[in-house]
Amino acid sequence: MTTVRDVRAKAGEETITMLTAYDAPTAAIVDEAGVDVILVGDSVGNVALGYETTIPVTVDQMAGHVGAVSRATEEALVVADMPFLSVGVDERSSIENAGRMLKEEGAHAVKLESGPHTVELTEKLVQLGIPVMAHLGLTPQHVNQYGGYPRQGTDQEAAERILELAREHEDAGAFSLVLEHVPANLAAEVTAALDIPTIGIGAGPDCDGQVLVFHDAVGLSEWTPSFSKQFGNARAEMEAAVADYVEAVEGGSFPAEEHSHEESDLEELY
Repeated sequence: MTTVRDVRAKAGEETITMLTAYDAPTAAIVDEAGVDVILVGDSVGNVALGYETTIPVTVDQMAGHVGAVSRATEEALVVADMPFLSVGVDERSSIENAGRMLKEEGAHAVKLESGPHTVELTEKLVQLGIPVMAHLGLTPQHVNQYGGYPRQGTDQEAAERILELAREHEDAGAFSLVLEHVPANLAAEVTAALDIPTIGIGAGPDCDGQVLVFHDAVGLSEWTPSFSKQFGNARAEMEAAVADYVEAVEGGSFPAEEHSHEESDLEELY
């Protein structure tokens, strides 16, 4: 089974693979494929729950999805994404919410959308035995502040701030760092500067690993960001299967004889 120490040890040595999963069947598929890390992302909000952003996702909702994924995973490291306002408001609730994901739902670590406000919290969580994956660059929980999902770290000052925060979170005890939607050359510099591994999404090829949303990777999403890639066409397969089902039921070919059972001992009913 993959551990936090295993992931950290891969920095500069082995490539890390990470995908999201939000339910047990998906987690089993991802786990059986040999993916190193399964992220139960708060992206469940706009990917699976019908929200426009991740903002409405609650701690209870995340806990349910984390538990489902954890129960179906045998080898991968399961990381619980902490939803909007679940951490950072006050230390006690932050610790309780993060600890719940490990203690009650079976996750092995948590991911924090990081900033100056999460440096001390990261150190405290790690001291208590809650491993932390940091996340810098584009942090989707700031969508209302950004006014969308723009690339981050595109000027010298912003790039230096991301590098500084990366170092601060490493020093605070984070075991890895997600870099989202930042210039590839910035991601390469951050990766070179840290001893912990970086995992990129829209951050170029020089990170220690890569992460994608499962639905984007398998071609289930209606829309995917420019930095993603579809490695299959699951949506087309599902649409074809559902269309065949409707045709079979309406045409009377399903259920067929092999899909039914008659009990000979039943008397005629009135």
